[in-house]
Amino acid sequence: MSAPRTLRRLPSTLVNRIAAGEVVERPASAVKELVENALDAGARRIAVTLKEGGRTFISVVDDGVGMSPDELRLAVERHCTSKLPDDDLTDIRTLGFRGEALPSIASVSRFIITSRPVGADTAWSLEIDGGAKAEPRPAAHPQGTRVEVRELFFATPARLKFLKEPRTESGHVADAMRRLAMAHPEVAFRLESEERALIDLAAANGSLLSGDAARLERLAAIMGREFADNAVAIDANREGFRLTGFAGLPTLNRPTGQHQYLFVNGRPVRDKLLAGAVRGAYQDFLARDRHPMVALFLEAPPEMVDVNVHPAKTEVRFRDAGIVRGMIVGALRTALSAAGHRASTTVSDAALGAFRPHTGFSTPLPMGGGYGNGGDYSSVPRGLAEAAMQFMAPLDGLSARVEEQPANIAPGNYPLGVARAQLHETYIVAQTDQGVVIVDQHAAHERLVHERLKNQLEAEGVKRQALLLPEVVEIGEDGARRLAQRAGELADMGLMLEPFGLGAVVVRETPAVLGEVDIQGLVRDLADELAEMGDHLSLKEKVEEVCGTLACHTSVRAGRRLTVEEMNALLRQMEATPHSGQCNHGRPTYVELKLADIERLFGRR
Repeated sequence: MSAPRTLRRLPSTLVNRIAAGEVVERPASAVKELVENALDAGARRIAVTLKEGGRTFISVVDDGVGMSPDELRLAVERHCTSKLPDDDLTDIRTLGFRGEALPSIASVSRFIITSRPVGADTAWSLEIDGGAKAEPRPAAHPQGTRVEVRELFFATPARLKFLKEPRTESGHVADAMRRLAMAHPEVAFRLESEERALIDLAAANGSLLSGDAARLERLAAIMGREFADNAVAIDANREGFRLTGFAGLPTLNRPTGQHQYLFVNGRPVRDKLLAGAVRGAYQDFLARDRHPMVALFLEAPPEMVDVNVHPAKTEVRFRDAGIVRGMIVGALRTALSAAGHRASTTVSDAALGAFRPHTGFSTPLPMGGGYGNGGDYSSVPRGLAEAAMQFMAPLDGLSARVEEQPANIAPGNYPLGVARAQLHETYIVAQTDQGVVIVDQHAAHERLVHERLKNQLEAEGVKRQALLLPEVVEIGEDGARRLAQRAGELADMGLMLEPFGLGAVVVRETPAVLGEVDIQGLVRDLADELAEMGDHLSLKEKVEEVCGTLACHTSVRAGRRLTVEEMNALLRQMEATPHSGQCNHGRPTYVELKLADIERLFGRR
């Protein structure tokens, strides 16, 4: 048996390396911490340079307030910070506050920090090699701070082995910088990797753009112009909280949730509560495998949010999570309702792309010259003439129905125009004053019926069906307590339950629209979701899903002939119904083709 070991205090260099394991996971973590320090220092220009994805070299340069030699000495010591003047962790107004980033990074790399404060005649530089600190010495540098990190993780080889390829690590750095850039459009950001610019964002011009306009312009530069063109503004206030930002229309969706950006007091966060609220707001507009594009900025009283949850500072806790979630869901649904029948422009762009003739090779057909202008057809592949003849030939089974329109109906009076024809007993063709609208009659009517069902549920409540024999569900003491606390809200959704002994509930009534339902599974899912998300999303989703199914089966089917009065009535209802631009699964209900775009297809422009 070995002799007992004596307790001892670990060396400070080892303590810093242990802390670095939480704070500095990869090069992106180091860049995030350094850029946050630059923002806290009031920088208006931040430039980051990488080599080998940050493995061998990271440089972060800013034009902030800078630091004196004495401040440099303290800045690289653990838990030294200027960001908690009153030592109050409930009043955090900066991105950083723990005083761990610089010593953690310096303990696992070869680290140089050079800084020049405002009004100083010279800059000072401090070197740290794997935690071994030298004394500051004079250096040449403009106002601001430059941090160089070389050979990251050389002092912790085990962590070095887990790094990915340089391209992957550069991508993680770029993602971290984009998130910070979204929240700070007034700051210019630049990221270079191997002498190639990955990010180059100019600062918003305050004299030309308002706050919302500057933010939308920055979001467009990061998330794409199509997001800016197809987003609705969010602005809501509740009990000291304010939510702003932009949310994409449901028809502008993606297969993953990576285009959902959430910020709390300017801090990028990844929070299950906030992500769940976004899912809840879009739940009856999108299929489960599709995700909206959103950028939401929550301003919360510092005492109502805890950011000291994890050293990485990407998680937060709210004192009253229900207020925050309710505000997000309500604000998103209100904004989407205000969009009315609007669908994203990407729908018409995709339609125009499908219409444009293409050879199947990389060279498009020569559309611009027209047949009478002596166009050069020497590059057209063999067999194209035959393919063109087949394209121009009448389609087999084409069914078109054209009805005379009343002379007093002008297309310009209606956003979706006036019905002119029905094709294949499925698609309504309407004429507007600026182009053509093609409507999928089944998808459009499905949304109208769904909205009507939702309004009926809100007005009359969810009808309940009593169980012949009440069912007891054992879910543990914590789960039973959570459900009992929300019994009133669950009853509004048609689920009547009450406590039954210790760790169980008895279910007496269920929502009638669900029909036969697995009560045991439903109640357990609700208990688990309440524990994780703090809300009863799954029951709402089940009721909404049934409403969507009913709407799908009771709406006008494809293949049914409609009179001109029925077609126009459908168009008018779409114009008056929120969310009618997409069906219950997020697919578009209509495509609008502008006359100018159609003319370009035919070489008229």
